[in-house]
Amino acid sequence: RRSMILFQWLREILIGVLSAFFLVWGISLLISAYGMNNPVEFVMVFFASNFIVLISGTGILYAAFRFWRLWKETLRPS
Repeated sequence: RRSMILFQWLREILIGVLSAFFLVWGISLLISAYGMNNPVEFVMVFFASNFIVLISGTGILYAAFRFWRLWKETLRPS
């Protein structure tokens, strides 16, 4: 039981850290898209970076809600 709880915490930490990395990477891509000269490349990089930011933001929200649920169930049993 204890190893399963530890595995759940580590999984949520990994999801949160990877999502934060991709969020930063997507924002840097978005900023660099505005420096492009070719309009077709700008549109492709702009929408790709927005998609990366959207997915990573969802991953951060997922990890945050799972952290809250795990904290509520394991550290504060009712």
